[in-house]
Amino acid sequence: MLQNIGVPGLILVLIIALVIFGPSKLPEIGRAAGRTLSEFKSATKDLVNGNDSEEEKSKEVKS
Repeated sequence: MLQNIGVPGLILVLIIALVIFGPSKLPEIGRAAGRTLSEFKSATKDLVNGNDSEEEKSKEVKS
């Protein structure tokens, strides 16, 4: 769905967001979105690394 937006659609969405939220709120919304993405990224890395370490622990217990 997001693949079909393109540059003109993105510009339109940004203009609508500017009208709805105003210029003072947009930086706050951007920061919140950035923090959310970075936390999600670190949580998924922890899950992937946690699964690897659990597999290594189970291998050590079996030997």
